Amino acid sequence: MKTTKRLAASAVVVTVLVSLSACSGMSRQGRNTAIGAGVGAVGGSVLTGGSTLGTIGGAAVGGVVGHEATK
Repeated sequence: MKTTKRLAASAVVVTVLVSLSACSGMSRQGRNTAIGAGVGAVGGSVLTGGSTLGTIGGAAVGGVVGHEATK
């Protein structure tokens, strides 16, 4: 069970990082939102030991912070 959670968290992190390569045509605010979500996902995964919920929660919080930081 623990391996499945780590694999799911890793998949989310990889997906977010790969999607960051599409940031070239985005606005500054959109780019910062995506970067914040990626960093938040990694941070959430690390802090919760690979928990899927922690990864998703970190991505959500990071995305909001990245979005609001550019206003």
